[in-house]
Amino acid sequence: MSQPLALNPCIDPHSYYDKAIDMDTVTLSPKFQVVIPLAIREALHLKAGEKLRVLRYGDRVEFIPVRPIQQMRGFLRGMDTTIEREDDRL
Repeated sequence: MSQPLALNPCIDPHSYYDKAIDMDTVTLSPKFQVVIPLAIREALHLKAGEKLRVLRYGDRVEFIPVRPIQQMRGFLRGMDTTIEREDDRL
């Protein structure tokens, strides 16, 4: 069984591939509310009242900002779209 990130010496727990991870500790209120730290709110340009998708991923909770489709235009720019196809495929 693999070790958790913090205990595995081969993996830096503060990076996710080539991106640094912002990591803070927050407290779950009696009403099950959390405050997203200022540095993360600013980095993601979050505003009060903005919608977030909440999902369980394994043993953690993830919040994903819901963005208007117009804002998504071009977010895949630069992605390598070349693929090798088998000879009998179009």
